[in-house]
Amino acid sequence: METKQKIMYLNPVGFDTYDAFFAEMIKENKFSTSEVHVTSLSSSLGQMDNLEYRTYNALIASDLIKATRQASKEGFDALVIGCFYDPFLLEAREISGEMVVVAPCHSSIEIALKLANSFSVIIGQKKWEHEMHSTIKEYGYAEHLASFRDVCMTVPEFQKDHKLTEEKLMEASRLAIEEDYAEAIILGCTLEFGFFEKIQNKFNIPVIDPSIAALKQAEQAAILKNDFGWKPSRKWSSEAPPIEDVGRFGLFSEDYQFGNRIIVS
Repeated sequence: METKQKIMYLNPVGFDTYDAFFAEMIKENKFSTSEVHVTSLSSSLGQMDNLEYRTYNALIASDLIKATRQASKEGFDALVIGCFYDPFLLEAREISGEMVVVAPCHSSIEIALKLANSFSVIIGQKKWEHEMHSTIKEYGYAEHLASFRDVCMTVPEFQKDHKLTEEKLMEASRLAIEEDYAEAIILGCTLEFGFFEKIQNKFNIPVIDPSIAALKQAEQAAILKNDFGWKPSRKWSSEAPPIEDVGRFGLFSEDYQFGNRIIVS
């Protein structure tokens, strides 16, 4: 079948070890008509393997915007920013041209609220709550948030001991359902992949894997763009930087070099 959607799943750090995990997840879950490129930012960013701190987020800003512009230039229909913080989502959308940009937190909530009236987010560390809560409020979904539940784990720890991770996610989900009255669970990190089905089967409520949610939202957005012309608005608050300024300031004068690329076709 002819490929119709071209998607980029961007790992927004220079640390590319996780790319193969994401590529395998995408291979198992993408539409047959999608070509997905799993990329990571330039290795010049160093070996940050997470964005748990605002400091780390700030350090990727320039590269993420340049990568977004490059993906648009290469003709991608949609881009996934692969971190649950949704770093620089609005900024990336501003410079994306006709390419749709999605991110895990926003995508997960949209799906959860098609299935339930409230949700809890299972996060790694208490530290994450403030930034994620602010983001959810900005999106306008705060009234649907039942709670955050943390499992006292860092991002890299989620994939080290799967049995321990599963136990902690199960217990946090149980508390969110029984004590906070959550009707759906959202796993609050893209590295929490591989666990949603067991939790969902145990508690019989929707459990949203944010990596899969973002992928499927990107694919759907790409289909709608290609079939109905539903592409990003460029009016008012969605207006892109003027082309004259981009040239005058010397922005994006060179192609952005991704640190890694795996093509899943």
